[in-house]
Amino acid sequence: MPQGQPESVPRDGLTTRQRRNRPLLIVHTGDMKGKSTAAFGLGLRGWNQGWDTAVFQFVKSAKWKVGEENAFKALGELHSEKGIGGPVQWHKMGEGWSWARKPGSDQDHAEAALQGWHEIKRRLAEQAHDLYILDEFTYPMAWGWVDVDEVVETLRARPGHQHVVITGRRAHPALIEVADLVTEMTKVKHPMDTGAKGQRGIEW
Repeated sequence: MPQGQPESVPRDGLTTRQRRNRPLLIVHTGDMKGKSTAAFGLGLRGWNQGWDTAVFQFVKSAKWKVGEENAFKALGELHSEKGIGGPVQWHKMGEGWSWARKPGSDQDHAEAALQGWHEIKRRLAEQAHDLYILDEFTYPMAWGWVDVDEVVETLRARPGHQHVVITGRRAHPALIEVADLVTEMTKVKHPMDTGAKGQRGIEW
C-alpha cells in the first residue's frame, strides 16, 4: 500500500469518499509495548480535527497517572476555554494491573469493567463521541468479565460515524475478525532485555 494507495478497489457500491470516511474499528494487540501509545497518537490527531474523544482505561489503577492522561485533560481544557481542537473525556474502570489484579477482589474488577462497558454501549447507541479509545479492553474480554459476543455485535452494529480503538494483548479472534484495522506489536529488542527498568517519559 505505497503512499496510502489501496492495492485493490472493492465492488461494494460505495464511492471513494464514502469508503474513505467510513467509521473504523481499530485493534492494537501483541506482546510488545506501543499499543496504547499508538491509540493515543490517533487521539491527538482526532483532537486536532475537532473530534469529540472519550478514553476509557480498563484494569489500570485509578491511582496510576499516565502522561497521556494529563496531556489529554489539558487539551480538553484548551478546547473548553478557547474552542481549539475537540472535547476530551478520560475515564478509568477497575483497579490494579493486568498482571497483578489488586487491590480489590476479582469480582470488584469484573463489576467495574462491566459497568464501564455498559456505559460505553450506552454512549455508542446515543452516538455520544466521534472517537472511543478502549485502553486494555482485551483483558476484560479474555477474562470473561464482559460478553465477547455482545461486545463484537455492539461494535459491528454501532450507528453513525464513530471510530473505536481497542488496545491490549491477546485480542479475541472474534474481535480481530470484525475489526477494520489490526496491528500486532512484536518485540525485536527491549531495554529490559539487558536489565533496564522502565523510565520516566518512556513508560509513563
